[in-house]
Amino acid sequence: MSDLENVRLRLPDPARTASPPVPGRKPGKLAELMKQMRQQKQGYVLLAPYFVLFFVFTAFPVLMAFALSFTYFNVLEPPKWIGWDNYATLFIKDEVFLIALKNTLLFAVITGPISYIACFMLAWLINELSPKLRAVVTLLFYAPSISGNVYLIWQVAFSGDSFGYVNAFLMKWGFILEPIQWLQNPKYMLFIIMLVQLWLSLGTAFLAFIAGLQGLDKTLIEAGAIDGVKNRWQELWHITLPSMRPQLMFGAVMQITSSFAVADVATNMAGFPSPQYAAHTIVTHLNDYGTIRFEMGYACAIASVLFVIMLGTNMVIQKLLRKVGE
Repeated sequence: MSDLENVRLRLPDPARTASPPVPGRKPGKLAELMKQMRQQKQGYVLLAPYFVLFFVFTAFPVLMAFALSFTYFNVLEPPKWIGWDNYATLFIKDEVFLIALKNTLLFAVITGPISYIACFMLAWLINELSPKLRAVVTLLFYAPSISGNVYLIWQVAFSGDSFGYVNAFLMKWGFILEPIQWLQNPKYMLFIIMLVQLWLSLGTAFLAFIAGLQGLDKTLIEAGAIDGVKNRWQELWHITLPSMRPQLMFGAVMQITSSFAVADVATNMAGFPSPQYAAHTIVTHLNDYGTIRFEMGYACAIASVLFVIMLGTNMVIQKLLRKVGE
């Protein structure tokens, strides 16, 4: 045996002398996050201006509103800490808020799903048209949501005198003998506002569904036909909807927001405040305390309740949309 081989035999084996790995020890989450941020620092630098603007104009006001909801703040004096008094007043003493909460939930439960399904079904049908005709029909359905004083049409139609279109039609054909005060009668008021909101609901979500259908991969449809998809409904459930999950989620968020945040339609159609608060919503109640009475602490409590309701609804919708196509 040579001298070199003797030296090698005397040297310690690195594999034997190395300390064995400690079982169950993993790099911390914070360390892993910092490692990923260092690897992708160029992307974070490019996104930094948006993050700053988002925090200053969106996240920070939300956090401040939640903090002010525990105070009495009238804008003129510094906020005074009162704990849960604002929330207790909302749900125990404020009968108008309970009416607004009931109207808002009823409004969201009815108009939200109907407008969401209508947006997608119309987009799905319009997508089958020729490109030129599709552009014209899309504009016709989208136009009400970007029009100016669209409430004027419905105010004339449901006018309380005999010159209103609805009253004139019903009186001409003998259904009624005298005009009905449609926008002053609590029996009809909320239904009419729901009808107007549905007419205005074909907005951003409708365009998102059109874009999603236009970008659908046609090879998936061909592969589905080979795998046993027999009709258009199976194609819709197993191919189209799963491929459009981002657009479906975006449309759901937009429709939920518009249905819970309804205020302008109610104010323009029924006035403010509406008779017997029949068209009063959470947002109109928020406007009352925030922009008229300047009780900002109480208004922030109303806004926080609305935020929690919308956040919870969005989480439920996300879970439901994950099951699409299963």
